[in-house]
Amino acid sequence: MLADLVIHGATLVTDSTTFAASVAIKDGAILAIGAADAMPEAAEVLDATGKYLLPGAIDAHVHFRDPGYTHKETWETGTASAAMGGVTTVFEMPNTNPPTGTVEALNLKLKQAETAYVDFGIYGLLGESNIDELEALIEGGVAAFKCFMGNTFGNLPSPPSGAILEGFEIVAKHGYRVALHAENASIMARRQKKLMAAGRCDPLAHLDARPPVVAVEAVARAAILAEWTGARIHILHVSSGDELRPLREAKLRGVDITAETCPHYLLLDEHAYTDKKSLIRVNPPVREKVHQDQLWQGVADGTIDMIATDHAPHSHDEKHRDDIWTADCGFTGVQTQMPLMLSQVVSGRMTITQYVKMTSLAPAKAFGLYPRKGALLPGSDADIVIVDLDRETVVDSADLQSKGNSTPFQGWVARGAPIHTLVRGRFVMRDGQLCTDAKGHGRNIRRVQQMPAPTPQNTHTTTAAILAKAPQR
Repeated sequence: MLADLVIHGATLVTDSTTFAASVAIKDGAILAIGAADAMPEAAEVLDATGKYLLPGAIDAHVHFRDPGYTHKETWETGTASAAMGGVTTVFEMPNTNPPTGTVEALNLKLKQAETAYVDFGIYGLLGESNIDELEALIEGGVAAFKCFMGNTFGNLPSPPSGAILEGFEIVAKHGYRVALHAENASIMARRQKKLMAAGRCDPLAHLDARPPVVAVEAVARAAILAEWTGARIHILHVSSGDELRPLREAKLRGVDITAETCPHYLLLDEHAYTDKKSLIRVNPPVREKVHQDQLWQGVADGTIDMIATDHAPHSHDEKHRDDIWTADCGFTGVQTQMPLMLSQVVSGRMTITQYVKMTSLAPAKAFGLYPRKGALLPGSDADIVIVDLDRETVVDSADLQSKGNSTPFQGWVARGAPIHTLVRGRFVMRDGQLCTDAKGHGRNIRRVQQMPAPTPQNTHTTTAAILAKAPQR
């Protein structure tokens, strides 16, 4: 059998080990892994001697702003940035315009996504006003749902607990995961109102408006509702050490709960508010160093399952303001995650197998993509990134494909970089250059997604069950 591509000489990395191996690829999938002399003939051979071959990263948290805010980002520029960053699958958030809360809005987004370089899943919105749309969104092709318990860009209303419970009841029947922006909206609104009235508009006012308790309360509440309904949930952008306690307790109780953190929470602290000013504004906020240290412990002990980016670009003017309340929240991240975190591998703060587990295997398993994605196995999609751990790069916004390329890591020296990215066997980045002819290669992962069987709980108490028992008038 003639393979399309054989890669020789690299060190292959899994979530548990590394070993020298060659890899053969055919028709977009991994055909064989083994000794060089056991590989079939191939149309093309790539020498990756001295490099590391990893499963492509899966970023479970990106905002591509399209439709509605295309001056900030588009599907083309966002997925190009992903390809350059060694990310082969992304999950895109619903706070676009229109929000992805109806089938019509979903179809519009799917049309915009036809320019994608990498594979993608789309989050449907779980809000109070679209509870009746959730099952239609599943039928229409969403990969998961997103619930904004706290406010962020787009100002989508935070649903009350009753609506969250009802949404969980519906989604639990189908087994899909609900991702949560877990912050208490009312506490934050009250704090911000009082700070603004006191004349606080400095960068640190944003941190003061969102103390860790807003996340602790929301994580604990979400876990209780998930436990009651049997819903699968994912806690987005864990920013504080205090959140680790309700996460650990929920996992010990058997709640199907996963959690992510982001490079900016692991690598930045309160000094960023002085150094970066309004650029650092993000929800939830970058916190004091004590939280950074605790988050690294959560990474080490497995309480935090994944590393994602919360890639959330805005224009330069929208990020640089004298009044912190007028600066948009978020910044680019999908292209810089891998070099920043590989630097932590090189420094010894985490192992390369741990990195693969958190950026490939864990998200693939949580969102029903394993073993097609998230691993290097015969039959898996050939989503591959080849990295050079000796390559030194400097983070420069001018090099980022993202439209909203402001980054708090400007000027950071990174050790370790992706040099080739393949999505289903096709180069989307080669020798550090974007393969522009691969635009449109990305596909919706719903075609391969297989979530485990649903495990709804307490079905006799659901809203639907109660209404079914109500006497007819």
